[in-house]
Amino acid sequence: MMSAMYLTQGRVWNLIPSWPLVIWMIAAALALALAGGLGAPEMIRVFNAGWGRALGEFALILLPSFTLAAALARHTVGAASGLAVAVSPFAGAGMVCPDTAYAALSPVAGRRRLSVAFGSYAGFKLLFPAGPLIVATGLGINDATLIAYGLALLIPVWGIGAWWVKLHGGTAEQDGPDGKAAVHDGKLLLALAPFAALATLLIIGAMVDFSPLPLLDFLTNPKGALLIAAGLGLWSVPREQRRGCIDDAVRRTGSLLLVIGAASAFGRVFTIVVPIGDFVPSQAGMLGVVSLFVLTAAFKLAQGSSMATFAAVAPVAAPIVAASNLPPAAAVFAICLGSFFAILPNDSFYWLVRRDALATSSEPKSVVLLAGGATLQAFGGLSILLALMATGLVQ
Repeated sequence: MMSAMYLTQGRVWNLIPSWPLVIWMIAAALALALAGGLGAPEMIRVFNAGWGRALGEFALILLPSFTLAAALARHTVGAASGLAVAVSPFAGAGMVCPDTAYAALSPVAGRRRLSVAFGSYAGFKLLFPAGPLIVATGLGINDATLIAYGLALLIPVWGIGAWWVKLHGGTAEQDGPDGKAAVHDGKLLLALAPFAALATLLIIGAMVDFSPLPLLDFLTNPKGALLIAAGLGLWSVPREQRRGCIDDAVRRTGSLLLVIGAASAFGRVFTIVVPIGDFVPSQAGMLGVVSLFVLTAAFKLAQGSSMATFAAVAPVAAPIVAASNLPPAAAVFAICLGSFFAILPNDSFYWLVRRDALATSSEPKSVVLLAGGATLQAFGGLSILLALMATGLVQ
């Protein structure tokens, strides 16, 4: 009886097409529009309006971000293992990818590679120009205070990851030498200088109103600051490698814009067909934060990729955020923290760390270490965010 049931379930599962996420979102948007009674011209108009809603903004963010990431990835930096751990969150954010940051720092991290992994993961999720900026753009939010909130959340969330590694006795950090790696074409400060310039420009822009001066106003805006940082990143690599950096950025941006367009179109159709305001209270408060956290965690579990999760969930969540009247920072970081949920084998980051820092660990132990640590970071960060809301520090 039991074997027959499993056989039936397997056959049903095999009937579900193995489509990429972007195809599922396009199909869902069209099906929802038809179910909502939209005629063909109206359906195409709404789909088209949703698809192009924020692609220009995303292009201005992703192209320079990925150019900067490609430039930073071409540096082989020498540093002690402790310094590699210390800079890992900022490398994760500056390279707009925890995989790239880990790959760049792990050779010099020695026995502390797992700490570098959790640091890179946390920085990518919580610091500009990575998670918060991508999510805020998808939600249509422009709030300079997100930089400060991200730093405030990073410290305890990063600490949870460090505690988790220590709790397991530094498992997998006992492998490999500790010390320094050779410096090839750059030093640590040179590699991270563009990220420092980006942070400086954003802080200046938050403190000074440059609206009468359009050029300075743009350069201290996240989009303009990213262009400056990308330019510095390109300048720091040899001339013959610069075209390769730009080509990498174009490839990564193109695929993400396709996902973002499909997610935005679905979000637009969903808003037209489903009366969001009837289901979401105008002052959702903590319930709204938890709902966004759970929605993002579901996307992350299904998708695996953190970047694809950011790209897909923000446009879908935008109408929910607008209807719930949540504080902008609370909405952004509810999504960022939900994306922490579980580093599993459907995530490329899992395999990168698994085959390096956890090469001598069993598969079940690797899953417990990576998924367990990331899940604790997610819930720890959510608890802190809810506490900040309860005390009125997030408004």
